[in-house]
Amino acid sequence: MKKIRCAIYTRKSSEEGLEQEFNSLDAQYEACAAYITSQKAEGWVLLPERYDDGGISGGTLERPGLQRLLADIDRGAIDQILVYKIDRLTRSLADFAKMVDRLDAADTSFVSVTQSFNTATSMGRLTLNMLLSFAQFEREVTAERIRDKIAASKKKGLWMGATVPLGYAADGRSLKIAEPDADVIRTIFDLYLKHGNARIVKETVDALGLKTPVRTLISGRVKGGAAFSYGHVHYILTNPVYAGRIRHHAKVYPGQHPPLIAPEVWDDIQERLQRDAAKDRTFTKRNRNGAQASVSLLAGKIFDQTGDRLTPSHSKTAKGRKLRYYVSHRLVRGSAPRDPSGWRLPAPELEDKVADLIRRHLNQPEVRAGILSNAAADETAATGTKLAELKTTTPDTATDAKRLCLALVDRIDIAPGEIRIALSAESLAAKLEVDTARINEDLLSTTSPFQHRKRGVETKLVIGDEPAEIDATLLRNIAHANRYFDLVRSGKTFAEIAETEAVSKRRVQQLIELAFLAPDVIRAVREGQQPVGMTSDWLKKHAFSPIWTKQRDAFAAL
Repeated sequence: MKKIRCAIYTRKSSEEGLEQEFNSLDAQYEACAAYITSQKAEGWVLLPERYDDGGISGGTLERPGLQRLLADIDRGAIDQILVYKIDRLTRSLADFAKMVDRLDAADTSFVSVTQSFNTATSMGRLTLNMLLSFAQFEREVTAERIRDKIAASKKKGLWMGATVPLGYAADGRSLKIAEPDADVIRTIFDLYLKHGNARIVKETVDALGLKTPVRTLISGRVKGGAAFSYGHVHYILTNPVYAGRIRHHAKVYPGQHPPLIAPEVWDDIQERLQRDAAKDRTFTKRNRNGAQASVSLLAGKIFDQTGDRLTPSHSKTAKGRKLRYYVSHRLVRGSAPRDPSGWRLPAPELEDKVADLIRRHLNQPEVRAGILSNAAADETAATGTKLAELKTTTPDTATDAKRLCLALVDRIDIAPGEIRIALSAESLAAKLEVDTARINEDLLSTTSPFQHRKRGVETKLVIGDEPAEIDATLLRNIAHANRYFDLVRSGKTFAEIAETEAVSKRRVQQLIELAFLAPDVIRAVREGQQPVGMTSDWLKKHAFSPIWTKQRDAFAAL
């Protein structure tokens, strides 16, 4: 009889009761162990390793016990997983779908001891998906109720938790002024009233030696005690809490806590900040002649594999069209203007693709759930709402969404085959309207495959897992060429083919050469993997050898 190695997974969402000698995790474990004992005749054997997660939500897969379990499954050490109830493993249908793929790859099944099914059968899988759907529905309905309750409470001016703003301390469902931190806040506002410039305020605050508050996280890690960043200063200046108000998404309500700054003064500062921002946009979008100018949104943030910074540059076409680039600095003002390791990348395309990578990274479920430390359910939902603003929804909002994404960039490193994007904790904290100390720095970077292909003087960028672009025109012309060649072999002349196909004789002569392309070259065209410069226009204008090996060499250089 085949031995079936069984592992038990247990989980509890809250930490309440875990300090007891016999807690919920132990109860789940004993129930599963008893079930395994009842199946001893079938060859079920309990493995000694325990996989427990106490005080962790089922809405994320980033759980130590679960990760150890999945690692053991991947190395083939487990044949069957047992849980007390299905929602102990996960409450997300999407997460479970990913998990099932890993289980299938390792030939591992899943059993819920109180719900009478296992994934080794098709009926078990159907039942499982139904239960997961209801579990996810229940979770979402609960989250909606919590969000509605929080919205109603904030409308009444109540403080509903999260990180307490600098200068205040929590006081039940309200806030109270906390000295001497409150003096730091008053100083920042006074400096802005005096100088009218947030950057000057940041420099003055640094000169005064003011630091961010030191906080000890639940994990024991100490954060803070650093200089105020520009983003932090801007966040303080725009936080309505300091005017005695409570913000909920885009709405602001009168709060029940005392203001640190007079409301009329705070309102005046917001108007000044908006005017300054409008001036900055006008300056950056117009050149000295009043004509619209393009802005390089990633200037000073991109570096190549040698550590050289990529500098914004541009050229003009014969028709006066401006083309923007990011160029390795040594190619512009260095001693090696022809250095083959240097980069010359099209700026608009690079900016669009980097913005898309950031958008996709920040909207991954695991990133949304974990980007804030110690986030409550309503805070996680609010984070998702704010990150969704980075998505491009309409042509009118596309530019703004791109600017929001690229404003979060701290540094980009490119190397042959790879691009790494690191986001700024301060900028993201300002976007999410939270303290910088709460940003999970482990989720601030993403790495993706990166290729650039030459097409004449231009470059095409391929970043991430973009679907291959099929050149429908080239593919269609190859099909026409093979048809024309078949007609030639049947005894037709070019003139007869042109008359039959309703095209010019010249076009038949141009296209028929495509019938001699190598099979692997045609396959590459069909899959969108041909060289970027290999287009119908290029092939019509340039003669190429009918010898396949020479074709491959010629096309590889495009």
